[in-house]
Amino acid sequence: MAVGMRRTGEAHLPLHGGRAPAWLFSRMKELAQPILSSVVSEHGRRGLLERLADPRWFQALGCALGYDWHSSGVTTVLTAVLKEALQEEDLGVKVAGGKGRASLRTPQELSAIAEEFDLDPSPLIRASRLSAKVDNSALQDGFDLYHHAFVVTEDGEWAVIQQGMNPSMRMARRYHWLGSGVRSFVVEPHSGIASEVRVRTLNLVAVESEGVRRASVDLVREGVARLRRLMEEYRVLRMPRRLDWAALERAHQLDPSSFEELLEVRGVGRSALRALALLSELVYGERASVRDPARYSFAFGGKDGVPFPVDLKLMDEVISYLRGREIPRIRQGTGVRRMKGGLTEYLD
Repeated sequence: MAVGMRRTGEAHLPLHGGRAPAWLFSRMKELAQPILSSVVSEHGRRGLLERLADPRWFQALGCALGYDWHSSGVTTVLTAVLKEALQEEDLGVKVAGGKGRASLRTPQELSAIAEEFDLDPSPLIRASRLSAKVDNSALQDGFDLYHHAFVVTEDGEWAVIQQGMNPSMRMARRYHWLGSGVRSFVVEPHSGIASEVRVRTLNLVAVESEGVRRASVDLVREGVARLRRLMEEYRVLRMPRRLDWAALERAHQLDPSSFEELLEVRGVGRSALRALALLSELVYGERASVRDPARYSFAFGGKDGVPFPVDLKLMDEVISYLRGREIPRIRQGTGVRRMKGGLTEYLD
C-alpha cells in the first residue's frame, strides 16, 4: 500500500494470547477514569458513545492508556478497563458483557443496569443479541465472535464493541455499532469495522443484498418441505451440508415479515442463512453481496522501529483528538501507515 509515491508495506495486528499484567491494568483504569469523565463533561454521554463507536478513537484510547497497539488484546483489555472504570465512576454509562463466558452474561447484566437506570431492558437485550447475530451469521467473513461488550447510558442510548477471530489467519477483527446511527439492524448497521485484511464475505447486511433478504424470508414462509425439495434440486458444492431444519420449521411457524425477524429466530444461524442466500440466487436470481465492509485501523508504530518508527506527529494529532480539539487534516507523505483492512450459546 502506498502513501503518496512512497511504498510503506503493511502493519499487522495478530492474535495475541495472555493477559494484561495487574500493574498495567490498574494503571490503565486509573488513567481511563479522568479521560472518560472529561469526555462526558465536554461532550455528554452520547459523545462518549460516538467516540467508542469509532474504531480509530477506540484504538487511540488503547494506545493512550499504554496498551499494545498491535495486539488483538487491545479490544478485550480496553473494554474490561472501561467496564470497571465506568462501574466506579458516576457518569451514567455502564458496560455489560466481555470476553468468552462474560459475553453470555450480557442479558443478565443489561437487566441489572436497566433497573439501575430505570430503563426497559427488552430493547437493549434485543439490540445486544441482534448485533452479535449479525456479525457472527449475517456477515460471514471468516471471523468467529468471542467478545461482545454492550455500552449503555442512563438515557437508553447504546454502542457495541465486539471482536471475532480467525485462528487459521491468526488475526482478529473488531466490529463497532452506535445505536443512534442504526436505522436497520440488517442494512449497513456498523459505525465501523477494524481489520488488517479484507476477505471475500457473504455480506447479507449490504445495501445490495436487499433482494436476497426478501427472497430468504419468502423461502422460509413457503415452508420446510419446499426448502428440502429445492436443496435436493439445486445441490451445489457451496451448499451447507448440515442445516437445523427444526430452526427453519420454527421460523416458518413464526411467519417472519422481514429479514430482521428471521434473524431473531433462535437456531437460524450461518448455515441456514448461507443456504437461503444460495437458493435465493439459484431460484430467484437474487445475488448476495460479497463486499467486505471492513475499513482500516491506524497505529503509531513501535519504539523499536517495529513494524515502523513511531510517528510523533500522528500521536500529537490523536492526543489533540482525545482532548477534544480539532484534528488537522493528515497530509500525504507524513509517514502515516494504514493497516489493511465463541458466542455460540448466546447467538443461537
